[in-house]
Amino acid sequence: MASSRDYLDFILEQLSDLDGITYRTMMGEFILYYRGRIVGGIYDNRLLIKPVKSAVAMLADAPMEYPYEGAGQMLLVENVDDREFICSLFEAVYSELPLPRKK
Repeated sequence: MASSRDYLDFILEQLSDLDGITYRTMMGEFILYYRGRIVGGIYDNRLLIKPVKSAVAMLADAPMEYPYEGAGQMLLVENVDDREFICSLFEAVYSELPLPRKK
């Protein structure tokens, strides 16, 4: 099942306090970037984030889920209604995310 544009718009609205949130469409899903670094994405209308150390600490009870078959597991962000928490989560993980690859 592909993710809906409505869900993407909802997540983008929740993150609107942050500068530098962008996304890219990939095979019916959405990859989310924060200041040029991949944070996670929206897969099957679920917000999944890379399991870096700070994300694991902030989402201690979150289940690990696969975004798609053959991919590595990511953390499921279940409390998407808490705008302040999601923004602080993105800010916390930023420094641990890999730099974009040079083209």
